Amino acid sequence: MLEVLGLACRRGDRQLFSGLSFDVEPGTLLHVRGRNGSGKTTLLRALCGLFAPDAGEIRWNGEDSRRLGDDYHADLLYFGHLNGIKSDLTGIENLQISSVLDGDQVDDEQLWSALEQMGLAGFEDLPAKVLSQGQKKRVALARLLLSKAPLWILDEPFTALDLDAVDLLQTLIARHVVDRDGMVILTTHQEVSLTSGQIRRLHLGD
Repeated sequence: MLEVLGLACRRGDRQLFSGLSFDVEPGTLLHVRGRNGSGKTTLLRALCGLFAPDAGEIRWNGEDSRRLGDDYHADLLYFGHLNGIKSDLTGIENLQISSVLDGDQVDDEQLWSALEQMGLAGFEDLPAKVLSQGQKKRVALARLLLSKAPLWILDEPFTALDLDAVDLLQTLIARHVVDRDGMVILTTHQEVSLTSGQIRRLHLGD
């Protein structure tokens, strides 16, 4: 379980939020909402250890995430605004690198299968620089099919996706929460539905 206690973050002289507390249990999707500039991305980056909060504590299974270090990061998958795709590498090569960095042991068959499921059959061995923005996003999102991390933190994952890819991502998120009893924290203007499990909403800037 993820627990956030009294979190406060600033950007320059501007206080984004303070005294923020919430928890995310297994089988839960937390939809973070708020106007532009309310601190949604900053919050997600703080949860991943990529931004140092001014105050507060982030606990993972009852332990301070900062003390857990790599053990905490091994249990989460972060998907940010940037896809993290290397333009000179193929889809397969990009997915190989991200799997190693995520600590997921996968074989070639799993890599090819993940890209095929993301609608990239026939594009797997093309350099990413010739792919469309939507296809690059699909390469990056293929990580979700290979990840064993219980906690997914996704910042605007639906951006640049067509309707078919949106439906597929909705399915992957629902499967992670419902079937795997996982946890998802995301920012998006897209409504996300679950057949079971729990959806909670956090509004920043209210």
